[in-house]
Amino acid sequence: MSTGPGDESGQEQPVAPTSLPATSPFGITVPVQVIPDRELGIGSAGAHSWTRPTGAHGVTIDTDTGATVMWAPPPPREPATPGMLLRVGALWAGVLVLLLLATTAGIGALNHQLYSASGFVQQYLGALARGDADAALSFPGVEPQATELAAAGLPTKLPHVLLRDSVLRAPQDTRVVNDEEGANGVHRVTVEYTLAGEKAQSVFEVERTGTMFGVFNDWRFASSPLAVLNVTVLHDAEFSVNGLTLDTRAHHAADAAPTFSNTASYLAFSPSIYELGKNSRLLAAEPLKLPVTGSGVAEATVDVQPTPDFVSDVQDELNNWLDETCTTQAVLQPTGCPFGVNIDDRVTSAPAWSITEYPTVTLTPGENTFEMPQTPAVAHVQVEVQSLFDGEVETLDQDEPFSVALSVNITPSGSLAIKLH
Repeated sequence: MSTGPGDESGQEQPVAPTSLPATSPFGITVPVQVIPDRELGIGSAGAHSWTRPTGAHGVTIDTDTGATVMWAPPPPREPATPGMLLRVGALWAGVLVLLLLATTAGIGALNHQLYSASGFVQQYLGALARGDADAALSFPGVEPQATELAAAGLPTKLPHVLLRDSVLRAPQDTRVVNDEEGANGVHRVTVEYTLAGEKAQSVFEVERTGTMFGVFNDWRFASSPLAVLNVTVLHDAEFSVNGLTLDTRAHHAADAAPTFSNTASYLAFSPSIYELGKNSRLLAAEPLKLPVTGSGVAEATVDVQPTPDFVSDVQDELNNWLDETCTTQAVLQPTGCPFGVNIDDRVTSAPAWSITEYPTVTLTPGENTFEMPQTPAVAHVQVEVQSLFDGEVETLDQDEPFSVALSVNITPSGSLAIKLH
């Protein structure tokens, strides 16, 4: 029974080296000696791999590249000593201390700048500069307390219609010039800025309320930075502010009697610039620029006056009334009209009236209406009369001077309500 290749003792016989022809790139055939796996130290014939020697060190050959590989086990790691552990601990402690110092310094810097009283005010002004009304109103303490309004003699509920993005006209180039802490802990932060091309200043009162996450300072306005815009509209109820049209009567009591001039109060951002006026076909007011640089009440008066179109419309109405109502009456004394004639003789024909000179309309504000004072004019009459003395008939052809005054208002529908005096 054969136990495998080799002699009868069961051991493998030496295998003679074998030469195989190989062709070089130049077309020359040369013999190449093949070395058996056993002589290379590989465990089994034909296995093109190598195994790490089991001893302390060894030598092997990579059958793919033919390179000799030297291998030796890594030196044993020295056991950690107490001194080494102490040095590592000290190193980590130093790192932690540095991190703690850096964090503390960063928090201190943020509390000194972003989370400071002046930083709080700068954030509020930044919201105004962006035209973000909602963000500005979100700052603690912005809304005035009812007690603050009552102390100023104002209604405790004021309209917020001016607290919107489209009305905001914020200052530019803001910078904090002073931050002074009072005895009560309230900071007075002074800010300088440019408003409508002019340099101005505002002072904000800010107080600390605690910390955020136990680290960063929290602040609030100790007194509201908002202003109250008290607007009086003379001879009308409507006005415009920064392009927004408002009616002062919108916030009056439902049963309030109509008035010729009206007043209303509104909450307004500060600092800001407000341009008030009136511009309609019949009524107009010169624009008024009102810079608001602090809290409290800012007074504004919009003086509304009749426009040339208003005067022209009244002139047309008056002329038409004289022509269509007065001159069409074929009587000596037209009913309800400002002119007429007295004749002692007998009238033998129907009188014919015309207007030679119409009254020139001028309007000025009165107590409750726009008024035209007594204004001269001339009517003309033609009529045949017979003398009671001698019976002679003649034509009376003469001018009759007269004067007329009126008052006028604009009705809610936009028409003119004219009353003659």
